[in-house]
Amino acid sequence: MDIPSLKFNNSEQPEFFKELRRKVNLYFKENDISIYANWNMKLKTAFMLCLYFVPLGLMLAGQINTWWVSMLMWLLMGFGMSGIGASVMHDANHGAYSKNKTVNRVLGFLANFVGAYHVNWKIQHNVLHHSFTNVDGLDEDISNPVMRLSPHQDQKKIFKYQKYYAPFFYGIMTLYWLVTRDFALLVRYNKKNLLAKQGLTLKKAMVHVSINKVGYVILTLVLPLILVGLPWWQVLSGFLLMHFLCGLFLALIFQPAHVTEKTDFFEPSPSGSVENNWAIHQMKTTANFAHKSIFFSWFIGGLNYQIEHHLFPNICHIHYKKLSKIVKETAQEFDLPYYQYSTFLSALQSHFNLLDQLGKQPTLAEKS
Repeated sequence: MDIPSLKFNNSEQPEFFKELRRKVNLYFKENDISIYANWNMKLKTAFMLCLYFVPLGLMLAGQINTWWVSMLMWLLMGFGMSGIGASVMHDANHGAYSKNKTVNRVLGFLANFVGAYHVNWKIQHNVLHHSFTNVDGLDEDISNPVMRLSPHQDQKKIFKYQKYYAPFFYGIMTLYWLVTRDFALLVRYNKKNLLAKQGLTLKKAMVHVSINKVGYVILTLVLPLILVGLPWWQVLSGFLLMHFLCGLFLALIFQPAHVTEKTDFFEPSPSGSVENNWAIHQMKTTANFAHKSIFFSWFIGGLNYQIEHHLFPNICHIHYKKLSKIVKETAQEFDLPYYQYSTFLSALQSHFNLLDQLGKQPTLAEKS
């Protein structure tokens, strides 16, 4: 079966996105710049790759022989994984890094160095999350068996503690991708005919993901166990630290962009429709944060400008700060929300406040 289609209300203020797109296109034309990566973005790419591969190379070359230095290397690799995930492969898998599809494909493959399978990532993120943001049952970013991330989801007693245990599950996210989740996703996506749309059969995809994961484990765990002159448990603890740091970092960047007290949550009507058109739906389900923090925005790939990213995922994130002024002004012209938190900490606080509320409140259906 195919993924259910969702009908957006295209008659609701269609002129908003038409006008916004006109202004954005005009911005690039008047400034004579490309929507793709510039030299700053390419330098950032080199930095993130070095942050990951240089510490790994030093360990494999036998240059690290003390525990605390090795843990520093794994820590740097954790930040490198996070930077690659947020700043490089994310844009590439959206086709926003370069107009050259081969460049996007090569850099998009880096998702496999974050523990994920790049094809699954594109389906879950590009197809399901971006199309059906915060729509229960369709957006898999808010589908979590151990947490309640939407008021439309069923309540369980354990969820009243979710604001406390959430960081742990966020931290093991990339390990979960590495060990089991990608295999389960392939089976599910095959049933929904989503693998076929990527030009893959289930058998072919299973072979690909298995080879990728075996290669990744050999490179980042088996070889360090063999070549680094430290006890096995010290190497393993560093590997786990790297993944926990990356998983926690990525989750705490993506979650406050959609799962906060300001953002809205939806479920399809019996006819499979929602009340907003697509662009307005993105405005209501997405929030920005920390717009004044230059280094933070640089490191996380401009994902604090999540509104701009959802409206224009084909544009490299390096341009989002400038585009945010256009989007905010246009939203105000059409009396539409533009959700924004002044700092990252305030966005995080709102996210965990909502986790607390969702852990205690009944489902919307029960309320009614």
